[in-house]
Amino acid sequence: MRVLTVVGNRPQFVKAAAVSSRLRSVGVEVLVHTGQHYDDALSRVFFDELALPRPEYRFDLGGGSNTEQTARMLSELAPLLASEAPDVVLVYGDTNSTLAGALAAAQAGVPVAHVEAGMRSYDRRMPEELNRVLTDHASSLLLCSSPAAVATLQAEQVVGEVVLVGDVMVDVFELLAPRADASMLEQLGVTAGDYLLATAHRAGNVDDPERLRALVEVLTGMPLPVVLPLHPRTRARLTEAGLLDALDGVIVAPPLGYLEFAGLLLGARAVLTDSGGVQKEAYLAGKPCITLRDTTEWRETVEAGWNVLVDLDLPAALDALQRPAPSERPPLYGDGRAGERVVEALVRMQG
Repeated sequence: MRVLTVVGNRPQFVKAAAVSSRLRSVGVEVLVHTGQHYDDALSRVFFDELALPRPEYRFDLGGGSNTEQTARMLSELAPLLASEAPDVVLVYGDTNSTLAGALAAAQAGVPVAHVEAGMRSYDRRMPEELNRVLTDHASSLLLCSSPAAVATLQAEQVVGEVVLVGDVMVDVFELLAPRADASMLEQLGVTAGDYLLATAHRAGNVDDPERLRALVEVLTGMPLPVVLPLHPRTRARLTEAGLLDALDGVIVAPPLGYLEFAGLLLGARAVLTDSGGVQKEAYLAGKPCITLRDTTEWRETVEAGWNVLVDLDLPAALDALQRPAPSERPPLYGDGRAGERVVEALVRMQG
């Protein structure tokens, strides 16, 4: 079995870490890094910490509009598929790299396997929603994190085979959480349980100057210190809007590796984020999550009471912060063996 895997950003590096080593024990994997996250702090450190194999191909295709970025990826992936001749192309999540890998493979007649299939926010304003819907309907094997995702795909009558495997991020979290690096708390001058951890990078929040200003108001209006590892995209937008200095009282940190971020997550009182992946990581860590969006693809976390959607509404965020954490946290995303099941499904696919 010869698998060409396409990754390009932090969550995909984390997910691939649960699969690649297992995959390479039963077949050949060709790992392609599109360079969608081209900042070294968002890329190389994850390969180091997660023991992810070095990519056989590394491109630098980040930047520009979604259309321009996807077009550049298609241009690089098409000849690569022809020369590598994989049996299947494996993609993760919902980024431009995901869509480009799926579309290039489908057009070349190569089966597509999609990890984290079936997730829906039902918000087509988000590029990620369009990416995940199109990828699912181009895929031959749809590997789902939760029963709700399976039900979604069945309702949409996708053509490919739908398999419930659980969430590969659970595998990685259970493996690496004991190694979380708590040294950042001391470096940033915060105490466990007495700060909030925030992330923000979604285009809908940071590319619109009015919403960016509202984001700053939420972050600066919290009653506890806020630690904000600042994504390069967000830093650029804040600088352009003249708002970087308006983050008064917010503790701005550089982009962090998985272990440093996990250390801050495990020490936080709660999380504020617009990231799908961080919503899920907060749930796995048992931390209340305040989501700075009005929709989410991880609806189970909301239904379980651990996640509240507040958009960029400061009073709503303050109210959410006062809510007590639920007494129960069911295993929504599996038992930490999703990576094994992904590989088993790929092997069965080759028959």
